[in-house]
Amino acid sequence: MAAAGEPVVDRRAERLLALGPDRVLFRELIGKVGSGEHTSTGLSREEARAAIELMLEGRVDDAQIGAFMIAHRIRRPAPLELTGMLDGYRAHGPILTTSGPKPLCFGVPYDGRSRTAPLLPLLALTLAAAGQPVVLHGGGPMPVKFGVTLAELFHALGIEWRGLALAAVQERLDRHGLALTHQPDHFQAAERLVSIRDAIGKRPPLASLELLWTPHRGDHLLVSGFVHPPTETRAWEALEAAGETDLLTVKGLEGSTDLPTTRAGITARVRHGTVERILLHPRDHGITAAEQAMTSLETWRSEGLAALCGEGPLAEPLLWNLGAYLWLAGRFTSLPAALDQARALLQARCGERLRQELAA
Repeated sequence: MAAAGEPVVDRRAERLLALGPDRVLFRELIGKVGSGEHTSTGLSREEARAAIELMLEGRVDDAQIGAFMIAHRIRRPAPLELTGMLDGYRAHGPILTTSGPKPLCFGVPYDGRSRTAPLLPLLALTLAAAGQPVVLHGGGPMPVKFGVTLAELFHALGIEWRGLALAAVQERLDRHGLALTHQPDHFQAAERLVSIRDAIGKRPPLASLELLWTPHRGDHLLVSGFVHPPTETRAWEALEAAGETDLLTVKGLEGSTDLPTTRAGITARVRHGTVERILLHPRDHGITAAEQAMTSLETWRSEGLAALCGEGPLAEPLLWNLGAYLWLAGRFTSLPAALDQARALLQARCGERLRQELAA
């Protein structure tokens, strides 16, 4: 106890003063998401944006960021919290624009693929060659899965996206209709959080955010992969609040946007808040190929190059995805007509020709 006449020391106030206003605010936000099932209040859209911006700008401690990530994962973010986080990503992330046809912007897991052979790089090349712009984003090997990444797959095809200036990526989008932003090069504020994601050993809500965000500004069809139905409905609500008016959610292979060939493809098209469930049955269109296992980059490269020419075990899965996305993008009024065009594109090796241009 303080002696008579001596001021009482408020140690809590001293500690808060020492932390500084940013860390004090973030501590309060941690408390809101981590107080338990019955007392947690969650964050408003504005608070969620403030939280992600404090993290991106490096204004709080790594320990605080880790605590927030794991608490938010356990509680699971509300749709408006995801919207607020999306606001922060849009404000701090790279920006690409287009002036022609509405692009397809794909959101797939950053921690990559490990079980099934990816189709998206092959699909993107062929779509772009057909005049349908495609915007992708990804990063380096990411916890917790550390699967093969989009940049590694393109590199295996001879196309390098890593180490490019954002202006060079924009130039490729303008000239060839294809772009991939790479987080270590183009979004370093988000990249600094990777080591913390690794340390907590679980996917944080940032992993959900990466499926909803796109670097493209302007009119587009946003294609977002999902695994669990609650994830899909949260995405619809979050993106509607964020002003996304044209959305396709896809229950694809390993949470990606790759449509399966051994079961019905479960998708939903959301236009201005109206949801239309679309089930895509490959066998109804003569597609019977099995999904291929992801065994090595070398094998994938060989099979991928063959598929771009309409050959090999990935050719039919690529055909199915190409036709479906041409139809979903509004390029054809029927799926059979889109599949016919997809066959013609593969037979003409259009995607392979674009690959050679980008690899030159």
